[in-house]
Amino acid sequence: MKHIRLILLLLLSGPAVLVNAQDMLPYTTRLDLTSLIIGFILVNILLLLMMTMTFKKQVDSFISFYKKQHGSTPNTERFKTNVKNLTSKQITELIKFKNEVKKNKKLLLLCFIPIPISLPNIVAAQKAPVASQNATSNSIWEQGPVIITIILLLLVLLTTAIVLIIKVKWSINSKKNKLKQKEAIDLADYLKSVPDRSLRTIKNQKESLDYSLTHHELSGTLPTADKRGLLHIRPEAGLPIVSAKKKMRSDHTIDPALSKVIQWYFISATFWLLFGTTVGEYLGIKFVAPDVDSLSWLNFGRLRPVHTNAVFWGWSSLGMLGLGYYIVPRVSNSPLANIKWAWYALHCINLSITLGSITLMMGINNGGGEYREYIWPIMLIFGIGLALTLSNYFITVARRKTTEIYISNWYIVSALSFFTIVGLVGYLPQWQKGLGETIVQGYYMHQAVGMWFMLFTLGIVYYFLPQQLNKPIYSYSLGILAFWAQIVFYTLIGTHHFVFSAIPWWLQTVAIVASVGMVIPVIAGTTNFLMTFKGAWYKLRDSYTLPFFLVGIIFYFTGSMQGTAEAFRYANLIWHFTDFTVAHSHMTMYGIITFLLWAGIYSLIPQLTGREAPQLTIGIHFWLALIGLLLYSIPLMYGGSLRGLSWIAGEPFVDSVSLMLPYWLWRAIGGTLMWLSHLVFAFNMYKMIARPLPSLAIEQTAIDLLMKTDNKMHDN
Repeated sequence: MKHIRLILLLLLSGPAVLVNAQDMLPYTTRLDLTSLIIGFILVNILLLLMMTMTFKKQVDSFISFYKKQHGSTPNTERFKTNVKNLTSKQITELIKFKNEVKKNKKLLLLCFIPIPISLPNIVAAQKAPVASQNATSNSIWEQGPVIITIILLLLVLLTTAIVLIIKVKWSINSKKNKLKQKEAIDLADYLKSVPDRSLRTIKNQKESLDYSLTHHELSGTLPTADKRGLLHIRPEAGLPIVSAKKKMRSDHTIDPALSKVIQWYFISATFWLLFGTTVGEYLGIKFVAPDVDSLSWLNFGRLRPVHTNAVFWGWSSLGMLGLGYYIVPRVSNSPLANIKWAWYALHCINLSITLGSITLMMGINNGGGEYREYIWPIMLIFGIGLALTLSNYFITVARRKTTEIYISNWYIVSALSFFTIVGLVGYLPQWQKGLGETIVQGYYMHQAVGMWFMLFTLGIVYYFLPQQLNKPIYSYSLGILAFWAQIVFYTLIGTHHFVFSAIPWWLQTVAIVASVGMVIPVIAGTTNFLMTFKGAWYKLRDSYTLPFFLVGIIFYFTGSMQGTAEAFRYANLIWHFTDFTVAHSHMTMYGIITFLLWAGIYSLIPQLTGREAPQLTIGIHFWLALIGLLLYSIPLMYGGSLRGLSWIAGEPFVDSVSLMLPYWLWRAIGGTLMWLSHLVFAFNMYKMIARPLPSLAIEQTAIDLLMKTDNKMHDN
């Protein structure tokens, strides 16, 4: 078992993890920085080689095509080859043209060239002599600034190479299309002069293409019948394992400028998801390999807030705002008040998270308050972005062309309004002294989750869930009840994180009672969502968005009920300060917020771009994320409970640390699956947003040119 754990550790932590043979402590590892640099360089070189090979393939394809067009092969021979490649429909058009029959409807052939994406999993191992943990080295390669400089230079080089290859591919494709256009013109001229004898050959080719079996040659056309009931006949047998999902319909009514800014919100959110969870993946590895590095910038205490703030303010907030920019104008039946403000808000939020991540890694922070580690000037930039968004939403709702305000706008605008208050309370210095700071911290931390993320996301669900089910929400009244109940109770529960502290006992009791009161909005909301599914459960098999909604709704109920249970004093005594709270936060922020955001994004982007991600990769994303979350949270909840009980029993603290080692390993495994799902999600985003490389079909272009000529002849 020990060897299996070590192998898993090596697979998770990369190429440069070396076992410290002198101490022989479980999971004690050391990172050889020279190996890290060499491994990183090798990975970059291999990536560049793979991109170069792809680039060479594109160039070779272009050269081959160019030689084909300008080589020694006579034009007539090439044209005959093109004629043999004509489809039945194209031959029909050619025959109609030759017979001078006017065609009213032209053919249109859409050619999509899938762009091969290679996601290499390259692991390079560099052997190095094992040294003790206290050993020091004066090698220049182990100096922090040198390492960071080299890594940054390699990242810039890699990014430049990727951009250059993409640009060259587009240029080559454009040149190929020009050559194909010329070839199509020549082919059209050739087809105009096709003699009748050759036309008869083409007609025979069409007949052979159109021929197909009726599938009744042996069985006949009579229906299957068993009047005596001797056989059990199933008219529809052989159901597929996974049914094909229904395609989304494009929304052609949305303003292209608004569509563009929404897509950039999603692109930015995806970037911060990858960045934040990559940091989180590294932190998960540190639980099983605490000595994996010795750089101050990569210290656990610095990276942990980088992870949480990036996924909070970067991924979740930008994802919500992007969806909000579609929902608010749509249900208001009014255009967005100011698209420029949306761009300004996007730039402000991205700038604040970038600066915040850098300052946190430098050790500059606000003093340790959870989720408010950014110093106030950086959070002010973030606040400006939210203020612009709130103004944009509010003016849009005020200009609505409907009498009532749909419930989604109630949730979304209220979330922005509440977070304005939460941010001011959390950063104004008047209350930041003694116990006042602790009370403010509880208020800020919980309101950021409940009155910002949860309130906004529920507004998203109230719009997209009925849209995807193609039926109205079950009960508008239940939605209003859940809305006001959440405002009443959630604003009072912050101090349940500080039970048994020096905070007044009555204030702790108020928080516990309010936590119990949260059962009302949770049950009301969950009932509303699940009853909306009533009569439409069969649509789950035909949709790739509804499973994300369903998982988010289930976690909304279980995670919220778990939060209520944690508020009780005895449960708090066991679970507080343990890994149980880490599992709970991931069940809520990941199981609820992230899954529902994915559901909204997968619902919206195909409507904006007309392009969908492959069904297979969406399924891979869903199952990797769900299984990873379960493998992450369940072991931590179980191990955290055992740890809390060991503390109550008075066992030494170090014993509880040893107790958690196997559960931390499962945490790393589950986190790795979740991180891999984010890579798949990024690929899906690329497939939905990126324009495919255009390609020109010579045969079809020639037929289209003929039909244009035919139409002109008839017009004259």
